[in-house]
Amino acid sequence: MHVVVIGGGVVGLTTAYHLAREGAQVTLVDARGTGLGTSEINAGWVCPAESAPVPGPGVVLKSMKWMLRPDSPLYIKPSLEPAFLKFMTGMWRHSNAKAQRAGFEGHLTLARETLEVFDEYRSDGMDFEMHTSGLLMAFREEENLEHHLDNLDLARAFDRDPRVLRGEEVREQEPLLSDAVIGGIYYPHERHLDPGALTRALAERIVEMGVEIVENAPVDEVETSGDRITAVRAGERRLTGDAVVLAAGAWTGQVSKLFGLLLPVRPGKGYSIEVPTFGLRSAVNLSDAKVAVTPFEHRLRLAGTMEFGGLDENVNQVRVDAILRAPRAYFRDWEPPTEPLAARTGMRPMTPDGLPIIGRLGPMSNAYVSTGHGMMGVTLAPGTASALTELILHGRMPSALDPFAAERFTGQRRAARSAA
Repeated sequence: MHVVVIGGGVVGLTTAYHLAREGAQVTLVDARGTGLGTSEINAGWVCPAESAPVPGPGVVLKSMKWMLRPDSPLYIKPSLEPAFLKFMTGMWRHSNAKAQRAGFEGHLTLARETLEVFDEYRSDGMDFEMHTSGLLMAFREEENLEHHLDNLDLARAFDRDPRVLRGEEVREQEPLLSDAVIGGIYYPHERHLDPGALTRALAERIVEMGVEIVENAPVDEVETSGDRITAVRAGERRLTGDAVVLAAGAWTGQVSKLFGLLLPVRPGKGYSIEVPTFGLRSAVNLSDAKVAVTPFEHRLRLAGTMEFGGLDENVNQVRVDAILRAPRAYFRDWEPPTEPLAARTGMRPMTPDGLPIIGRLGPMSNAYVSTGHGMMGVTLAPGTASALTELILHGRMPSALDPFAAERFTGQRRAARSAA
C-alpha cells in the first residue's frame, strides 16, 4: 500500500515511520521543511501524566481575567468571525470537570506505550537527547495545587505514580526552588527530550527506510473519483496513493477545505527561549505561571503562553519578557539573562474540546486525519501513529481512537469497526 502523509511535524513523521515499518510505501509532503515550528521549539516533554485537555474547570473565568493583562499566559485576539466564535464557544462548553476527566483518560490510554516506543526509536538507530529524570509541577498557590489533585487517581490507575509534596518536601526534590513554592507534584516516570533532534532523527530514519520526503510544497488540490481520493497536488507535484493522511498541524483547518470539510483546528501560538543551564534535577512546570522549564545538556529551554490570534508567527516581546520573568518567583537566584535572546514561536493545533482528531476523514474511503494534538504532540505522537497504522493497513479501528473520531465535528456517521 502507498500512503501519502500531508504534514512533516512530529505527528506526520511518526506516522510515516510506523507505516513504513509495517511495510507501506510512504510519501510525506510538507508546505515547508520537515520538523519545523512547534515540532522543533516545544518544551519536549513526554508527559502522559500532564495530558489533561486544556478546557477544564475554571478556565472561562481565568481566561477572562487574563484577557486584561498583555503579559498573561493566555491571549485571545477578539474576532467576530463565525468560525472563531463557534470554536471559542465550543472550548468554553467543554470547560468542565466531567469533559476534562474523560479527555484525560483518553489521552492516558493513547499514550500507554509511549515511553516504550521512544526506547524503540532509540534502539532503531535514532539519535536524540532524552532524559528520564521525571517531571515536577511546582505551585505557589494552594488553590491551584488542590485543583490538580482531583485527577491523580487516573494518573495512578495508569501507573504514573504521582507524589504530592508539601512544604520542604518539594525543595528536597528540587533544592533550587524558593520558599515561595508551597508544594508540588512529582511524576517520576515522565521524560523530556530535544524535540528538534527527535524530528531530525525521524526524518533521517524514514528516508533510510525508503520514504520519499517532498518539502516546500503546499498541497493546493485534492483529486477525487467516487468515494476515493486519487491524488493530491502540491505545486508541480501530483502525488498518487492508496490512502491519504492529513496531518498538517495548525494548518489542518485550511487544508481540510480541500477535502470538502472544515475541521475546527485553530492555531494556539506558543513561545520558547533558550538560556544558559541552571542545574535543575528535572523538567519543572511552573504551574501558576504556565511556563515549562526544560533542562537539556547544554542549555535550558523556557516555553509558554497560549495565543489565539490566527496563523501569526511574529514574536510579541511583552510575552517573551513575561516568560523570562516567571522563574524568578519560583527559583532561588534566578535572573533573566541580560543579553538579547532570540525567541521562537510555534503554532499548536488546537480543537474546541482539547482532544486530537484521529481516524477516518469524511466520506472518502481512503482519507484519514491525525491532528489537533495541542500541547501534547510529542507525548501522543507514538500512540497516535501506531493506532492509525493499524487502521490504515489492516482496517481495524483500535478502541484507543474512539474519543478522537472526526465525526464529532464533521457530522458524518462513523463506520462500523472491523473485527480484529
